[in-house]
Amino acid sequence: MASRKALVPEAREGLNRFKMEAASEVGVNLKQGYNGDLTARQAGSIGGQMVKKMIQHYQMNNLK
Repeated sequence: MASRKALVPEAREGLNRFKMEAASEVGVNLKQGYNGDLTARQAGSIGGQMVKKMIQHYQMNNLK
């Protein structure tokens, strides 16, 4: 079973900002705190946007 305890607690704020930025880019309005009223499609689009941006960042910083 997965643990909800962060491996790097200091990263939580940065990840929250990243999530809010990705949500705004795909047109989903997130609020601080609980967002259980999101549809699976909305939540998936936020996660997908985050992964897309992480891959782009990696590719830009690791080209040789």
